[in-house]
Amino acid sequence: MIVLTGPKCKLCRREGMKLMLKGDRCFLEKCSFERRSYAPGQHGALSKRKRAGSGYAEQLREKQKTKRIYGIEERQFRKLFQIAQRKEGVTGTTFLQLLEMRMDNIAFRMGFAPSRHTARQLVTHGHFQINGKRINIPSAILKVNDVLQVDEDSKKMEIIHSALKAAKRGDAPEWLRVDKVKLSGQIISMPTRDQISTPVNERLVVELYSK
Repeated sequence: MIVLTGPKCKLCRREGMKLMLKGDRCFLEKCSFERRSYAPGQHGALSKRKRAGSGYAEQLREKQKTKRIYGIEERQFRKLFQIAQRKEGVTGTTFLQLLEMRMDNIAFRMGFAPSRHTARQLVTHGHFQINGKRINIPSAILKVNDVLQVDEDSKKMEIIHSALKAAKRGDAPEWLRVDKVKLSGQIISMPTRDQISTPVNERLVVELYSK
């Protein structure tokens, strides 16, 4: 399991935007990004002013932001990109689709966890099943028609029910079907680029890795 160590709010400040790494806390006024949206560090406040950066710096920043949103280390991130390169279609879109189809992201998108980090922990601890079989690999790539459900022994977990009740999270995307009563969901189609709400510019990541 890939673990983001250290204060997560500093990562948001470094990228200059909310990465939603702490779930519903990110919507509260006490979110540190609301009070200090500039980069962390002794000279962070100076970065409020936009500085002209190189194309490489912009590409690198976008890659780091994408990795942090999905909570993936460099090795896994690059491996997924290489898989996307070998597939037909637009590499950037295919890459985002692979990131979205990870088991931890699906559990998060279905609303069974308040954040991807929490979803990753729940998957690792065996609280979910795929097509009736318990799977504890967050990086597992799911397929269309796969059914993810909360394990029978985990259906009373407060963290799962609290996540489902959080109105600010909104409904699951249209490429997923969720049954909040049975605590299960199904992937009904591969997400199109328009259906992926992650605020990243995948073109910059493709340009970086294509050098």
